[in-house]
Amino acid sequence: MGGSAGNLVEWYDWYVFSALSLYFAKAFFPAGNETAQLLNASAVFAVGFLMRPVGGLVMGRYADRHGRRAALSLSVLLMCAGSLLIAVTPGYATIGIAAPVILVIARLVQGLSVGGEYGASATYLSEIAGDDRRGFWSSFQYVTLIMGQLLALGVLIVLQRSMSAHALETWGWRIPFAIGAACAVIAAWLRRGLDETPAFEASRGSGAPRASLRALLAHPRAVLTVIGLTAGGTVAFYTFTTYAQKFLVNSAHFTRDAATRVSAASIFLFMLVQPLYGHVSDRIGRRPILMAFGVVGTLATVPLLDALHGAGSELRAFVLLSVALLVVSGYTSINAVVKAELFPTEIRALGVALPYGIAVSLFGGTAEYLALRAKGGGHERWFFWYVAACIFCSLLVFAIMPETRRVSFEVSPPAPDDRAPS
Repeated sequence: MGGSAGNLVEWYDWYVFSALSLYFAKAFFPAGNETAQLLNASAVFAVGFLMRPVGGLVMGRYADRHGRRAALSLSVLLMCAGSLLIAVTPGYATIGIAAPVILVIARLVQGLSVGGEYGASATYLSEIAGDDRRGFWSSFQYVTLIMGQLLALGVLIVLQRSMSAHALETWGWRIPFAIGAACAVIAAWLRRGLDETPAFEASRGSGAPRASLRALLAHPRAVLTVIGLTAGGTVAFYTFTTYAQKFLVNSAHFTRDAATRVSAASIFLFMLVQPLYGHVSDRIGRRPILMAFGVVGTLATVPLLDALHGAGSELRAFVLLSVALLVVSGYTSINAVVKAELFPTEIRALGVALPYGIAVSLFGGTAEYLALRAKGGGHERWFFWYVAACIFCSLLVFAIMPETRRVSFEVSPPAPDDRAPS
């Protein structure tokens, strides 16, 4: 609970940006058609991903040198600062070009925070769990990640039902960012009481080399494996979660309220199945779960997006989106523990965070932008094939990577001192 509660707040703050962009895009960017404004907001969303490798490098080293607990507390405070800045920044009509500039700065701070959060929380949850249930417990990273997204949608639904569309577009969109900033302060306070992991404590006392980029690059296969397995998974994840809401409005012609309901319902189901997949991976291994995602995702992505485009009803859209997310769960439920299992303790947080941040910034952060660009150019289906191709590339990595389930994080007790008196 301690390791994942702050993760929930972090990802709530991260996803509020995407969930509310349908409303605040007009406040930060000059008048234009809706697709153009969403494109600008999506570009800022992608900019935040550019800081995630930086966050992975800086915060990953910090977590490996000073502890998982210290890094978790720092990352959530950075997220608080970014959300508060967005909540109080005046719009374009008031301060002109300064408004989108400040928005970009706030998003960069949030990107730095999330880049550090992923590696620290993935490492903490993996190390604090026993070897035989590591997949199950580490899956709660995505339970809270998804719950954060779900709470962002939930807040939006409440606002949609309690405020007029004009009020929501004018000032109501600021409320979720203010809520996130306040919750981040509470999460930082809660994280101060976490126990450090035994694996880190043992590593700190072992005299192992301090975490550095050079030490990480001594494990090139593991680094490339993390990048490769993340590429397809992150594109699929952001396509069927953050972009899906906009896709339902902008392409499938659902109302904003209907798109929010469909997204919230499918993501709720998505959240519930994560521990099940994690539990299964503890029994049969990580690779079979990843391979299933790769094969089905490659073959089914284009048909699913085509069908979602013409869904017509909320029920049909919910079923299609849920099927897609059940496939994506083969990646999301266990990707964190697989990455942690690829690296030794002394560089584990850095090894998880930096390659993941690079892959997410290149693939996940640009997914929504590329989708809108393809639509704007009249070739929306090109993006469907792009998603399938990215998953196929990850499938090739799954096929050659080692099985990691049997890697042990357990810390052996110190050997008895023969010199001690009897």
